[in-house]
Formats: sequence, C-alpha cells, structure tokens
Amino acid sequence: MFESFLANNLQLFIQLIVATFLGGVIGIERTLANKVAGLRTYAFVSLGSCLLIIISTLVTNDFIGVTTFDPLRVAAAIIMGVGFLCGGIMVYHENKFLGVTTAAGMWVATGIGIAVGFGYFALASMTTL
Repeated sequence: MFESFLANNLQLFIQLIVATFLGGVIGIERTLANKVAGLRTYAFVSLGSCLLIIISTLVTNDFIGVTTFDPLRVAAAIIMGVGFLCGGIMVYHENKFLGVTTAAGMWVATGIGIAVGFGYFALASMTTL
C-alpha cells in the first residue's frame, strides 16, 4: 500500500525536495553572511512556491472540461504575494536602504520554486547557481 502511494507520488516528492534544497542553497549564503533571513526562510519560500504550483497543476489536470483554471494565474499571485512580503522587508534608514538583497533573494527563491513546481529542474538549478 505504501509502495503504491510512494510510486504514484514520487515525482511530486522529488519536486518538493529539489525546491527546498535549491532555496536552501541560496539561504546558506545568506546565513553565512549573518543575515536574519537565511536557510530556513529561503527554503520555505521555494518550497511553498513549488507546492502551490504543483497543486494548481494537479487541480487543472483533475478538472479539465469542468472549469477553466490557469496555473499561471497562481504563479502570478505567488509572485505578487511575495512581492508584498519583500516590500515590507525593505526599509530606508539613515540615508540608505536595508533589506533590498534579502527581498531580491526571496523573490528569486520564489521563481526557483515555481520553476521546479512546473518541472523545470535545469532552469531552477542554473538560476540557483
């Protein structure tokens, strides 16, 4: 029973693991730079983006002909939501902007998660590098 479940969902598990790993790679660099948003934050952003894209793709496949649903709308909503989050990270303090690199990194981690969610592993890997 468990083997059947694993076999049927192996691709999805691989996508989630790869997205988490690639987001974490970016987060490791930020952790080593002693930034507040580090490994876990970037891994979560990438994982969450991937998960939402996988869900939107599965829903699209499950309801073909029943409703019109576009997974790219979900991707756009993810990007806007993370953009809002990143806008809150950036602050202007003592004549300089802080948090811009963190915000940009989170936005890229989001894109990596979206790419993995759609199955573009090579694109996500090259972006991470």
